[in-house]
Amino acid sequence: MKIEIKELTTKQEMLAQFEVMQHLYSKFTIEKYDSYLTEMIPHNYRQVAVFEGSVCVGISGLWSGTKLWSGKYLEIDNFIVHPDHRSKGIGKMMTDYIDAKAKETGCTMIVLDAFTGNYTAHRFYYNQGYVPKGFHFLKILNEEGLS
Repeated sequence: MKIEIKELTTKQEMLAQFEVMQHLYSKFTIEKYDSYLTEMIPHNYRQVAVFEGSVCVGISGLWSGTKLWSGKYLEIDNFIVHPDHRSKGIGKMMTDYIDAKAKETGCTMIVLDAFTGNYTAHRFYYNQGYVPKGFHFLKILNEEGLS
C-alpha cells in the first residue's frame, strides 16, 4: 500500500486524526482537542501525518518560533506512531520531513521534549541525531488540567 506524508494545517484535518492522538493521550476528549487546536493553530502550530492509503499511521505536531539563544527553531510536539505500525520507518520518515522543513525555513535547530522515563523515544531520537542539551523544568499548577 502507498505510504505518503502530508502536512495538516487546518483544524478539520487535525481533528480527523484524533484516534491516533489517543495512543498518546488515552483520556483525551475530542472536545478538549478541538479547544486546544483553536488556541494553538494561530500560534504557528501544524501537524505532519503519515498515511498508509487513507489510514493515518503516524502524526507529529510542529511549532516554529524564535528564541534569543537559538534564533529560529522548529519544535516537535506529540510525536506518535500507531503501535501497529512501529519499526516500519514511519518515525524516520517524519523526522526526515521535519529536518527538510526546518532547513527550508531557515531554522538553526529542531527541538523536542521526551519524558525522562521514555527510553524507547530516547533511543529513537539519538539514532536520528538528536542530543539532550539541558533539562526542561516545569511546575504543575493544576494536575486536573493535564491530558
